[in-house]
Amino acid sequence: MIVFELTGKEDHPVYQELQISNANRQYDFLRAIVSASLGMGRPFLSQHVIKAFNFQAITCLHTNPGEYRPCPVHVGDHRPPDHYRVPALMDDFVNMVNRNWDTTDSVFLATYVLWRLNNIHPFINGNGRTARAACYFVLCLKSGALLPGETILPELIKLNRQEHVVALQHAHVTAAQTGEPDLGPLHAIVTRLVDEQLASADIFPAAETASDIADVVADIADATTPQQ
Repeated sequence: MIVFELTGKEDHPVYQELQISNANRQYDFLRAIVSASLGMGRPFLSQHVIKAFNFQAITCLHTNPGEYRPCPVHVGDHRPPDHYRVPALMDDFVNMVNRNWDTTDSVFLATYVLWRLNNIHPFINGNGRTARAACYFVLCLKSGALLPGETILPELIKLNRQEHVVALQHAHVTAAQTGEPDLGPLHAIVTRLVDEQLASADIFPAAETASDIADVVADIADATTPQQ
């Protein structure tokens, strides 16, 4: 059963109910795969994990969950690459992220992941949800832990949708014009929202900048470890 094919719209109550249920499962999987990756000492991004995020988000809502799109798509003013280019672009994207894993700031790398997945738009649907999950996955792995906080980064990005979309579009346009995206506005949003998440944990003061995340996570771990 594909709910969208039956309802024809995403604001149908049945669609909305399943979408919420899928989102909860995606976040459960996100937490589990972060823990597993850290536990196995395998902190890197893979296409398999990205596809799994998409599957969790849109299964039974849309066709081809967890599979790269077999057709062209249009997203507002942004025209993603042709579908036949997606597998090669995803190879290059994942390889670039992993090559720069140890040398790139955690928030900047997560910001790049958020933009590039939206830019390639590799799936039929759920690309935003997939990009937000992958962004947070990279951020947590780079930080060495699931980040604490009342509302996690993917949800905070969703709550700040309008400015997030404007920043994404700016990056798309600059990439098309110059060959390199200007990620400054998007990076500023992600930085602010990461700080907001950490501050909401109410365990330890948030980092002065999000680049201090690893130190904050370590301090939180020390503060919450029982004394022997």
